[in-house]
Amino acid sequence: MTSIAVMQPYFMPYLGYYRLLHQADVFVAFDCVQFPRRGWVHRNRLHGGNGELAWLTLPIRPGHRSIAIDELVFDHRAETWWDAAARRFPALRSPGASAAMSLAGGFRPGDRVADYLVDQLTRMRDLLGLQARVVRSRDFGLPAEMRGEARIIEICRRLDADRYLNAPNGRELYDPTRFAAAGIELSFLPDWSGSYASTLERTAVEPVSALQDELAINSGRCGAGDV
Repeated sequence: MTSIAVMQPYFMPYLGYYRLLHQADVFVAFDCVQFPRRGWVHRNRLHGGNGELAWLTLPIRPGHRSIAIDELVFDHRAETWWDAAARRFPALRSPGASAAMSLAGGFRPGDRVADYLVDQLTRMRDLLGLQARVVRSRDFGLPAEMRGEARIIEICRRLDADRYLNAPNGRELYDPTRFAAAGIELSFLPDWSGSYASTLERTAVEPVSALQDELAINSGRCGAGDV
């Protein structure tokens, strides 16, 4: 059985995101869809100097309302962005901050945001010892009019997948009968019981082994429907 997971690439997401790479054979970075301006693609939250969570937002050049994730580019603020981030968040001044920021990766004005995010994703995959192959949805050249479940099912078909693995909140988005009609088993991860802190902050202040243990405990074994 070949399992795939499809998810927008996020900026240093919480550890539970990486369960998709723990369980799937192939992870598809869903970068051919509209950029969600209030989502987690370009930002995350870290603890500030007062102990409260605050947004850390990537320096992205403004674009039209319907811009796709793979069209985003970094603006002129990219040159000094990491230095400014370190001043705002204590974790990014900790002894492990340099390694964490290297793991998150660098970028320059004009660089493609999706390129950066997918590179960051594969670095975290390797650090955590995961095996999923990472590909990008833009490379499939899917028709713009193909949306929702139809787009996901077509990605499964092109990868010869017979199992589609999704995050827990996907239960509200997908109809199992449509996937079954296409010969694809629809599975969901169990609810996450670990930390929701950004892996940027966690890799700066925690050993990698702690993240690996938490990921293993919370991944479970996914089957059809709920686990």
